[in-house]
Amino acid sequence: MTIDSEGFIAIKGRAKRFAKIAGEMISLSAVETMVGAIWPQAQSAVVSIPDPRKGERLVLLTTQSDVARETISKQARTVGATELSVPGFIMVVDKLPMLATGKVDYVGATAMAKERFGAADVAAA
Repeated sequence: MTIDSEGFIAIKGRAKRFAKIAGEMISLSAVETMVGAIWPQAQSAVVSIPDPRKGERLVLLTTQSDVARETISKQARTVGATELSVPGFIMVVDKLPMLATGKVDYVGATAMAKERFGAADVAAA
């Protein structure tokens, strides 16, 4: 994701990696880029899981042990992203699931997120 001098956002990467939250389309790659700007040394992935009220909810999986949602929220305000772009759940992991190609295994990451933050947790959040 890049932001030009006039504030227009250009999304680069996989076009299908979006979540629909409260009627808004949120780019998962853009959220990953935003988080990567805060903790560039960490491995991070953002996936979406079902949410009965908002349609979907973002989950950040990261190797950053001291991750804080408020820090991400502050970064979102700085880059002009909405609060919907701030992951609702954060999961600190030792390592991200990876494919043989060296890319993040988003299917595996989504399964991990669903296992940790199942429907009962989502409804209570």
